Amino acid sequence: MDGNGRWAKHRHLPRVEGYRAGIDAVRDTVETGARLGLQVLTLYAFSLENWKRPRAEVSALMLLLKRYLRGELRTMMRHNIRFNAIGRIEELSRDVQNELQATIEQTSRNTGMLFNIALNYGGRAEIVDAARRAMASGLSPEQLDERTFETFLYTAGQPDPDLLIRTSGELRVSNYLLWQIAYAEIYVIDTFWPDFRRHHLMEAVLAYQKRERRYG
Repeated sequence: MDGNGRWAKHRHLPRVEGYRAGIDAVRDTVETGARLGLQVLTLYAFSLENWKRPRAEVSALMLLLKRYLRGELRTMMRHNIRFNAIGRIEELSRDVQNELQATIEQTSRNTGMLFNIALNYGGRAEIVDAARRAMASGLSPEQLDERTFETFLYTAGQPDPDLLIRTSGELRVSNYLLWQIAYAEIYVIDTFWPDFRRHHLMEAVLAYQKRERRYG
């Protein structure tokens, strides 16, 4: 979900206003994904590198996250959406962890789209964490193959992404789901995230449907 800061800059607004406007894009994307019958939708909300940003900006982001979760719970329930968080969640502040856990628990019985939000997340860190869990499990090197290793990832039990959408025209994956996107189709759009809406998601899905996947 890239381009929040540039969206705000072009409008001579503080960066946090870009994140605030981005909530509308999240809402539209999540609801549309559920209506389309997507199995899993994962949004990259906060990376490990984002801690380098000014403290006031980080605090504002976490406050917006908590407000979003409280405000969107009814919508998730109405659309049968199950919520989940991936990343080093245990390193977030206790109030944020509590808000995440409350939403996870309240939507746990829903059977529709799984909505992952990646927080304090990094693809390399996920692989390292998975390796540590694999070692702690007592498996021998001979017992560890790709399928077994996947069970130690944050996304264990979930299918690999079919489609990776990158907003704001950036041509990089930015340390995101590095293991899982090995064969994902990539769709890049110049639109900044706060302007991303239902029709953009539909266009991405239509473009994906026209591609011939070769897995190689």
